[in-house]
Amino acid sequence: METEKRYSEMSEFELKTEIARLTEKARKAEQLGIVNEYAVLERKITMAKAYLLNPEDFKAGDVYQIEGDPGVYFKIDYIDGVFAWGYRMSGGKQQEALPISLLTPLK
Repeated sequence: METEKRYSEMSEFELKTEIARLTEKARKAEQLGIVNEYAVLERKITMAKAYLLNPEDFKAGDVYQIEGDPGVYFKIDYIDGVFAWGYRMSGGKQQEALPISLLTPLK
């Protein structure tokens, strides 16, 4: 039995292939109305995309827009791997971690 590779162990080509595979599965789940499976697959896609990005491109103290959440901004306290730790500007100061693939730089 073949063991699955972690995203952190995959090459760029393998990650892109995995994203395409997951996207197709998510599309099928959405068409079939399997909401829970669709949500899980979307999270996996987000995580795989995070491993295609360079964490050094994201800086502590910078503010980013959260993809899929218009008008909500996220200020980074620090980066740990492919996760940005910080807080949403709209609410209290509750710290949370978001995959860097969810963050879009402000223009």
